[in-house]
Amino acid sequence: MKPTLLILAAGMGSRYGGLKQLDAMGPSGEVVLDYSVFDAIRAGFGKVVFVIRRDFEEQFRTQVGAKFKDRIQVEYAFQDINDLPEGFTLPEGRTKPWGTAHALLSAESVVKEPFLMINADDFYGRDAYAKIAANLTAARPEDGKSHYSMVGFYLKNTLSDHGSVSRGVCTRGADGMLSSVVEMTKIFKTATGAENRETEPPAALTGDEVVSMNFFGFTPDIFGHLRKAFTEFLSVHGQDLKAECYVPKQVDDLIQGGQADVTVLESNDSWFGVTYPEDKEDVVASIRALVAAGAYPESLWT
Repeated sequence: MKPTLLILAAGMGSRYGGLKQLDAMGPSGEVVLDYSVFDAIRAGFGKVVFVIRRDFEEQFRTQVGAKFKDRIQVEYAFQDINDLPEGFTLPEGRTKPWGTAHALLSAESVVKEPFLMINADDFYGRDAYAKIAANLTAARPEDGKSHYSMVGFYLKNTLSDHGSVSRGVCTRGADGMLSSVVEMTKIFKTATGAENRETEPPAALTGDEVVSMNFFGFTPDIFGHLRKAFTEFLSVHGQDLKAECYVPKQVDDLIQGGQADVTVLESNDSWFGVTYPEDKEDVVASIRALVAAGAYPESLWT
């Protein structure tokens, strides 16, 4: 069974100031997720699922999805802030989405095969897709535990010069498996590495930490785990107007509870992405350098 690529593309990109998922970055007008789909196709993925919002569905289908319809199976899932488990309602004043775990749950009805979850606005590189595709198509032990995977990137290669970033900082055990993920939401680049300013005093980071960039390989049983976790999250934070339920945090809970393990794969490629408008220039230059080196054609779809 060919794996599926699931792209989280429902966010507006509040810090960026617009729909960065549809902002041209490549030499022929490609957006970042064009390269994700291109790399997934050549790695052997059989379907792409876009998690989007209904309010920009037509624009997204026309500008993005239509390019792939003759190259890979395309499906859509829709994240709705009002889509909550029975017994819960949207608190008055809540406008912020419920986070990546909620976005992932919105795709449960259309994903029935092993799949890779990624962000729409992150460029991960060809090597990462090839390695996780091999993992997703490999046999898994039937031992009652969920077996997942991820590609990790070094923190220093994922920072922005223009503001804070959110990263899942990972720890690996002696066996190389993921042992914990700590979500840090205010990481700033510094002269000596980085620091997380969620706490006072800030926590110093070297920059050599392995971080999750939401490049996770899952089997469909993740949805059952997330349904339970999201319900528990709402029981505690359901009236909070800003709390979000993050996938890395739920993965960490599954590891600590002995319900899942996660193989950490290392990529030889560099990650880059756009968080702030000022990041765009660097991303455009990085893509052009890869095209010049022959890693990608001048135009992906012609």
